[in-house]
Amino acid sequence: MGHISQIGRRCERAVVTAYSELRQHGTDDMSAFFACTTLYRIHHPEASLGEARRLVAEWVDQHLDRATGHERVDA
Repeated sequence: MGHISQIGRRCERAVVTAYSELRQHGTDDMSAFFACTTLYRIHHPEASLGEARRLVAEWVDQHLDRATGHERVDA
């Protein structure tokens, strides 16, 4: 079980990093989101499009400010 969890965390970090870097280089929110959804599905072809979109949105919203693509700073 720990192995699967570790893989999931690496996928989460890869998606969040890709989204952040795309946003910092001027890519708009939706284009970055769709690119990261595609990235996730390349590595997880068994995932439905809806599942991939839900996970990517959850991870990005959890870690980043979608307006800027920067790490979320919670006060």
